[in-house]
Amino acid sequence: MEKEEELHESSTPCLHLVSAFLACEPPDFVVSFARDFGGGSITERVQSFIWNVCIKKSDVKCNLPYLKRFLKKLIVEIESNGDVVLDELYEKYIYCLASVKDDELAKGSTRMLRRFSFLFPKDCSQPSSFQIFRKLEVTLQCSLNMLEGDTGCSIWPSGLFLSEFILSFPEVFSDKSCLEVGSGVGLVGVCLAQTNCSKVILTDGDLSTLANMNLNLELNQLGTDMLGHTQRNNTLQCLYLPWESAAENELREFMPDIVLGADVIYDPLCLPHLVRVLAILLKREDLNVSHLNNGCKDSYPPDRRCFESEETSSAGELDIYGDPHAEHLSPVAYIASVIRTIDTFNYFLSLAEKEKLLVSDITETMKPLDLLPYVKSYQRSNVRMFKISYLYK
Repeated sequence: MEKEEELHESSTPCLHLVSAFLACEPPDFVVSFARDFGGGSITERVQSFIWNVCIKKSDVKCNLPYLKRFLKKLIVEIESNGDVVLDELYEKYIYCLASVKDDELAKGSTRMLRRFSFLFPKDCSQPSSFQIFRKLEVTLQCSLNMLEGDTGCSIWPSGLFLSEFILSFPEVFSDKSCLEVGSGVGLVGVCLAQTNCSKVILTDGDLSTLANMNLNLELNQLGTDMLGHTQRNNTLQCLYLPWESAAENELREFMPDIVLGADVIYDPLCLPHLVRVLAILLKREDLNVSHLNNGCKDSYPPDRRCFESEETSSAGELDIYGDPHAEHLSPVAYIASVIRTIDTFNYFLSLAEKEKLLVSDITETMKPLDLLPYVKSYQRSNVRMFKISYLYK
């Protein structure tokens, strides 16, 4: 019989099972991986693997509420199939029952550690300098409660999608200065740090979120001073930046090549401030637009215009033609978003148009690799990727 460690490294079912457990995926999904690993049932061999590789080797002290729910689901699954449950699993569940109160998950301050493993396919066609990663692990302290004002410390689908996008196209971000708006737990920043960016600036308008983000950077050996004053990593900063009060001169000092954001298009009250910030960051006052536009008429589509496709009313897609030459010199933004309310998204588009921002849906033309195949709670098809630039003419 293979050792658990060898199974972990060589077997895809094992890798997905362990990765799903460490990412604190819903217990139903993790148990389904365990069932698949056992060929339809969770045998003693599979239970032993879960105990030795998942539970014993993970920092379960921080995640006892999750472990309690997982073990309950696992034990019920095993018993309902008529199999024998290992004593170790029973004992750990009893420990969780004594240690975790039933209302623990309802507490807004409850946090947990989630470890996301980005799994790169063996035939991944990345630059040779990037192929050193077979698996990139990112550890994040997250909130268990997405409500009660703790949204900035939660993991959102668009953040996972944008992270996959960054790791799938590292050449886009190499040697570029990048600024993220609404950085939340810092997942996107950790992924950016793997792409040889010249500079990474993570921002958020909530101080408690910034404190949690800074802790997550420390957990991934990317720690900086929260206010950016004393940086231990000169390429990364973590800054307080509320959109509604950000001064124009303060924003122009950043001069990023690329602006990023995940799930920032959701609150109609915040959208005017967000669009203003994007417009300031994306517009370059010193850009020689006349030189860029000179003699470039043939590069435009014959009917160059801003228009909504037929799918816009239902899917929120927008295609806008811009200057392909200016794209290499002026900054761009990549915004990943789940369109929950079409009226809110159309409001964002109208504000963007007033600020001369070009919004293009690139979801189908730049599809990221599926680097999180075990995260079943993450619906990739619900996320859209938008590229935004400033229209100078």
